[in-house]
Amino acid sequence: MSVSLDMRLMGIRYAARDIHLFEFGLAHGGGLPPAEPGAHIDIHLPNGTVRSYSLLIPETQPKSYTVGIKRDAEGRGGSKYLFDVMRVGEILKVSGPRNNFKLNENARHVVLIAGGIGITPIWAMTQRLESLGRSFELHYSCRSRAEMVFFDNLNNMQRTHLHFDDECGGRFLDLAAIVAAAPKDSHFYCCGPLPMLAAFETATAGLPPEQAHVEYFTAKEQKVLAGGFVVQLARSGREFAIPPGKSILEVLRAAGLELSYSCEEGICGACETPLLSGEPDHRDSVLSAAERSANKAIMICCSGCKGEKLVLDI
Repeated sequence: MSVSLDMRLMGIRYAARDIHLFEFGLAHGGGLPPAEPGAHIDIHLPNGTVRSYSLLIPETQPKSYTVGIKRDAEGRGGSKYLFDVMRVGEILKVSGPRNNFKLNENARHVVLIAGGIGITPIWAMTQRLESLGRSFELHYSCRSRAEMVFFDNLNNMQRTHLHFDDECGGRFLDLAAIVAAAPKDSHFYCCGPLPMLAAFETATAGLPPEQAHVEYFTAKEQKVLAGGFVVQLARSGREFAIPPGKSILEVLRAAGLELSYSCEEGICGACETPLLSGEPDHRDSVLSAAERSANKAIMICCSGCKGEKLVLDI
């Protein structure tokens, strides 16, 4: 479980259209846990919601955490609250960092692919690879120049390829061509909107799983809400019936259990729980195919049960 910290909103800066950079520091000063490229933090908002955001600056001894947030008018309210309500100086709880999108810094060559606000973890990886002098290339796509974060920085980097849909006749980035042109044994990292991630997974389907890495900002699959099964907690022996319309997480929290969670969509990994027995219906975007097949863990915010009972190591 990630450490929960009292942090102060230190500053807000414009980054691109509908995108701001939010900087958080410890409320009473001091250093923070290391910020690895690909890691994210969970921001606990005063309105009761928890949202995960990728760290922009990789540091071993950071004094602050900076995240890039896009205001999503159609979202669940996290970004709107940060844009419209939060003010510099306010204190709130922040958990993290956690990393489900780890960078292989020793890969012979790295191909970074980002779409829109998906640049946030990719930008941290870019900085890290640049500082290490590693071989890499970055492909960053946005609908227009006005929506591109860090344009000035990226436009001056030799290994960066920028793509604007409105300047290319509406054509999207050709991910299949990018993958095909990369050196053998390259590692690929992609973060962006769902259509881009689907195209990326298709383009890298023939590669060994350990070479293709993807991070979702929105749920890939619908959460299981059919209910009709029982969850047993191994440590106490308590059993809970999961009714239709409720997730495992919701039922356990309603019973008074204190559990780690954040996105409630299966994309952040905060609610990962050891699984002792049962046949889970995995719906998360964190576990790999091998990890799903092993059935040793489950994301209780979104996954369910294909049988009658799950036994959790709680």
